[in-house]
Order: sequence, then C-alpha cells, then structure tokens
Amino acid sequence: MAEQVMMNVSGLIITYNEEKNIQEVLECFDFCDEIIVVDSFSTDKTIEIAKQFSKVKVIQNAFEDFTKQRNIALDAAKNDWVLFLDGDERITTPLKKEILEELNSPVQKDAYYFFRKFYFAGKPIHYSGTQTDKNFRLFRKSKARYISGKKVHETLHVNGSIGIMKNKLLHFSVNDYESYKTKMLHYGILKGQELAARGKKYSRAAQYSKTAFKFFKAYILRLGILDGKEGYQLSYLQSLSVFETYESLKGAN
Repeated sequence: MAEQVMMNVSGLIITYNEEKNIQEVLECFDFCDEIIVVDSFSTDKTIEIAKQFSKVKVIQNAFEDFTKQRNIALDAAKNDWVLFLDGDERITTPLKKEILEELNSPVQKDAYYFFRKFYFAGKPIHYSGTQTDKNFRLFRKSKARYISGKKVHETLHVNGSIGIMKNKLLHFSVNDYESYKTKMLHYGILKGQELAARGKKYSRAAQYSKTAFKFFKAYILRLGILDGKEGYQLSYLQSLSVFETYESLKGAN
C-alpha cells in the first residue's frame, strides 16, 4: 500500500504507442490521487492498458509538439503538485521515499530536478554526456509552465524555488539501436522546425561543423569512449540528430 501523502499529487504522462512501458510507468504513480494520460492517438494497446488503472483519465490530442502535449496535461491536472514522467522512466524505491518526504515536509521547494540514470538496451551508461542529465519532474503547476515554441527538449520555466533530488530516476531511453535512431531523427526534425519558426537560416558550414563537434563533445569531452560500443553509438546518434536538425531547417527555408 502506498504511503499516505499530505499533499495531493497528479501523475502526468504523454504517450504514443507505449504499450511496452505503460503498465510499469503507471505503477510508479501509485501514491498519486489522479493520473492524467495525454495520448497522441496510439495505435497499439496503450490506452487499453492505461484504462485498467482506476485513477487514470485519458485525453487524446493529435500530436503537434511535446510542449503543447505537456501543457495540456498540466491544464487537466486538478492538483497543484504534479509528478511528470516519460514512458521510459522509472522511480526507484529510494527515490519514491525521498519524494514522499519532500511532499510531507513543512518546507518545500516549488520544483525539483531529478538526475537520471541512462540505460542502453538494459546496460547502464555512465558517460557519453548522460552524467549531468537532469529534468524537472516534480513541481507546483501554479509556479511553472512549459515554454511555448520549444518543439523538442521542452523547457519548464519555474517562477519559484528549485530543489534537486538526491536519488536518481531510471531512464530506459534506448531499447535498441534502431528505435533510438528513429527517436533522434524525429527530435532533429522537430528542432529544425523550431529553428525555422524562429527565423534561423540554413548554413551548410554550421551543419557540418556542429555535427562534428557534437560527436567530439559526447565521445571525447564527455567520455563516451569509456562506455564502449554503446558510447560510440550514442555519440554518433546524438550527432546524427544535429545533422537532421539542419536537414529539416534546409527543407523549411
């Protein structure tokens, strides 16, 4: 049985074809008194599985970008405190205990960063730029909003105090090489559209120099070389996403 929480919390998640993940990630919300699922019309069993949870409310909205989906979830939440997870994230027992302690504390921050432990096909990754990876996951929605115009790598603007959780969130971002490649290419396309909307012009020199530097940064400067084959693949795919960003920008110009 979940520990009693003094502050009511809404669990939020945006989904599209997450049938492999949805059961486990929704179980991470067991201490929340409601769960909001904003789904982009999944064609698999995501919604069927989600509706087996009594606390779940499903909202279906055609995908435009990640920021809009997240803000729809925020607007639907009835509680001020929200816990926002991605389908490939999991809360450990120590992290859950820490979350509950913070929520039950007489003194709280308005938003909390969570550091994430990255996994590649079940193998923990220690470097490759993942060592400083963190995101806001627990916050008061009255004090925060995702910034409009950010189509990917959405940014939460917090008008209040910020804390950092000591325990890490598990991030199973990569099931296999091909699925992660597809994901990074999609991110690149959205980022290119975002740059075009801001008036950015395509530059061949920028495309190749930034792509090369991204690989060098991840593999050498951020020690991806120490992660073995997976470190090389992650560094390559991160740089591929940058290349695709400029391909997308070129097509939009």
